[in-house]
Amino acid sequence: MKVDLFDFDLPERLIAQVPLKERDASRLMVLDKKTGDITHSSFKHIIDFLNPGDLLVLNDTRVLPARLFGIKEETGAKVEVLLLKQEEGDVWETLVKPAKRVKKGTVLTFGDGRLTAVCKEELDHGGRKIEFRYEGIFYEVLDSLGEMPLPPYIKEQLDDKERYQTVYSKKQGSAAAPTAGLHFTEEILKELEEKGVQIAFITLHVGLGTFRPVSADNVEEHDMHAEFYEMTEETAAILNRVKEDGGRIISVGTTSTRTLETIASENDGRFKEARGWTSIFIYPGYTFKAIDGMITNFHLPKSSLIMLVSALAGREHILSAYRTAVEHEYRFFSFGDAMLIQ
Repeated sequence: MKVDLFDFDLPERLIAQVPLKERDASRLMVLDKKTGDITHSSFKHIIDFLNPGDLLVLNDTRVLPARLFGIKEETGAKVEVLLLKQEEGDVWETLVKPAKRVKKGTVLTFGDGRLTAVCKEELDHGGRKIEFRYEGIFYEVLDSLGEMPLPPYIKEQLDDKERYQTVYSKKQGSAAAPTAGLHFTEEILKELEEKGVQIAFITLHVGLGTFRPVSADNVEEHDMHAEFYEMTEETAAILNRVKEDGGRIISVGTTSTRTLETIASENDGRFKEARGWTSIFIYPGYTFKAIDGMITNFHLPKSSLIMLVSALAGREHILSAYRTAVEHEYRFFSFGDAMLIQ
């Protein structure tokens, strides 16, 4: 299957650069996955499209302010460090720019000196293993010195860090936000529960690989990145009960979808407490074992994410919906509008 089959024309002006003032002010496109029929609405009215007995599954990961700007202690040369993955203790896998300035043994200083680091190992493509040194709690130091690692297609600065977090974010560890959840407010979550829509949480720490384009010509040749996931026994029990009762499982975002499908695929369609790394790649031809629908944003052309939603609703329905979104000037990508596929 050719990657070019998932391409579409997107005017640059439709790429949302900043979040809307109100989280739930985003537009909502509702797509019938069987017929391709489209309804235009607002995210404020998401409750109208969900039924008592449905289950929303949210990803409670929290984005690290993982971009640090520092200097080489020896020369004062400026260096940018992006945290990717915590290894053992205070050692992190990072991306460094410019990488040629940071060799094994290089000492870096950040901000007022509350945070220093030493390069322990040189990796490929600008990667470095760095050990941090600090006083107090690492995440508190990082929160005061780090910046949000916004996607490369966003050129504007973010005034409020919390607008790149969901209102239910809890577990530190992501390099990017699970953006489908950015539309939810505490009020909407409360209204949904009052209507009888259940809510459960999983965790998937989003890696920067989520922004990596599919470079292969054929979909099947793409090497999918791995991300860490976790599901509690409580969430697994809720999911199994909803399935048994005939309710719908609606995942919020591609990250929740990948977690649910990974676990269901390994357990004959059932759910259980689990944690590990998933590199599941979902594209047309895949048979869904966990979800009945999903809430998502509008994704990049030829990305693994548009392939995932095409697997759920069909490529022709998705590309038709995306053409409609462009015609109606929906906002795209991380800070953009939402789509409910059901």
